[in-house]
Amino acid sequence: MTSTGIRLHAPAPGWSISADVVVVGSGVAGLTAALRCEAAGLNTVVVTKARLDDGSTRWAQGGIAAALGDGDTPEQHLDDTLVAGAGLCDEEAVRILVTEGPDAVRRLIDTGAHFDESAEGRLELTREGGHHRRRIAHAGGDATGAEISRALVEAVNDGISAGTRARGLRTIENALVLDLLTDAEGRTAGVTLHVMGEGQHDGVGAVHAPAVVLATGGMGQVFSATTNPSVSTGDGVALALRAGAEVSDLEFVQFHPTVLFLGTDAEGQQPLVSEAVRGEGAHLVDGDGVRFMVGQHELAELAPRDIVAKGIMRRMQDQDAEHMFLDARHFGASMWEHRFPTILAACRAHGIDPVTEPIPIAPAAHYASGGVRTDARGRTTVPGLYACGEVACTGVHGANRLASNSLLEGLVYAERIAADIAAARAQDALHARVPAPVPVPESPAHPLLAPESRFAIQRIMTEGAGVLRSENSLARAADQLQRLHGEARDALDENGKTAEPGVDTWEATNLLCVARVLVAAARLREETRGCHWREDRGERDDANWRRHIVVRLNPDRSLAVRTTDTADFPPTRHHQRPQEQ
Repeated sequence: MTSTGIRLHAPAPGWSISADVVVVGSGVAGLTAALRCEAAGLNTVVVTKARLDDGSTRWAQGGIAAALGDGDTPEQHLDDTLVAGAGLCDEEAVRILVTEGPDAVRRLIDTGAHFDESAEGRLELTREGGHHRRRIAHAGGDATGAEISRALVEAVNDGISAGTRARGLRTIENALVLDLLTDAEGRTAGVTLHVMGEGQHDGVGAVHAPAVVLATGGMGQVFSATTNPSVSTGDGVALALRAGAEVSDLEFVQFHPTVLFLGTDAEGQQPLVSEAVRGEGAHLVDGDGVRFMVGQHELAELAPRDIVAKGIMRRMQDQDAEHMFLDARHFGASMWEHRFPTILAACRAHGIDPVTEPIPIAPAAHYASGGVRTDARGRTTVPGLYACGEVACTGVHGANRLASNSLLEGLVYAERIAADIAAARAQDALHARVPAPVPVPESPAHPLLAPESRFAIQRIMTEGAGVLRSENSLARAADQLQRLHGEARDALDENGKTAEPGVDTWEATNLLCVARVLVAAARLREETRGCHWREDRGERDDANWRRHIVVRLNPDRSLAVRTTDTADFPPTRHHQRPQEQ
């Protein structure tokens, strides 16, 4: 592995702190990793882009899937996950998820998360798309993510308020991570970051640590309409690419089938109408009230998300309609108020009352099944750099994530990462690294994009690489993205000028980076599989494409794209850790 030498243009760090581990992100994956590292005696720093509870986790409505119910087994959960993944799941990664998942959920409950229970005090499990069993634990009806986030944030804050900070857990909020620091041998040595606003640290600084855990969430903001919060700009994937890490399967972006339709001009985060609404019996209908998913799949509305999203888009095309409807009027007011209060409030805030009328819905970008490539211990191709949660590609999701597996994946693999780092510490292999000097050129070495480029990128991606893709649409998108990149590069080369360093320009530059990789992978995969739907290649092609697409960033910012030989995940590294040699 060699670093690209590419770094975001930014001021030199004006402050620094040291730790054993720095965790970037504060969702279920990040805070679980941080709490487990702290419990193992590791000096841990959590860096988060907004407040501790402002990531994607708190927006998760449906729940967390695990084989916790009577008659359910990890093997059944595995089978459902493999089917949803459309031939590209890493079976061993899925087996880890489903076998370690139930106990991980129980530990989450021990941490303080409260899930909905029946009158008898048992977990009230529900069913969602792609699951053949009721195995979804939820909280507050449709506020599972918010409850998980609350419990984990409270566990972090309780430790601080109880005076256990000396045990080694510190937090830095409102901080955008910039780049990975490495030592002279290319091993992880920490991160640079920019803290927004006043506080103990302000401006650009550094956290020096021999282990970095990326838990930065998704990149939904690369599209015009998404369920992701505004902070989901692909920062972790872009950082990893600049550091020389490999990413995989980025073409597999899941578009949630049922997102509240706010109009064709709506941009940014859109309200999600959870899969659980269909799990409880809501029907997808067209403008004439026809249930169009019946007959398309044995599970009808509860088919895997890619199938439902395709069904909705096909019906919209056939009828030249802007949206379809989700009809749950038969639930009645009481069920809506008690089972889905968050969704009910969101709909009513936008002038829709689901108690008395169908909900207008359309697919929107929801979840990235691909990301920074890791092994079963969360290790990337860069020594000392780990990834978990949506930013990672563990092999669990394959070509399409099974509903409510994301929270579980973040939980299980965060625990595995913490265990791996703790094992390195126990074997005296977690040594502080001295970062290699960071060159500070007189003029910017690489261009930053102007803030308004963000909206151009989103339009390009929505039109060319959204739910419906083709060679023509993807080629146009690639050309337009290259033009944005080229214009910024030429301006820098010709007059030494680039956009001023700042959060908006760094985010826009990160979005362009991940957009280029996504489009390159989508162009290469000439088939339809999972949530990658090529109109010009409508069939799944196992003979040629039951394999993964892996991308690296070259020092000249071009992309090195390759495919694996089989559907198996290759190892992230070909050498062992120093303590194992």
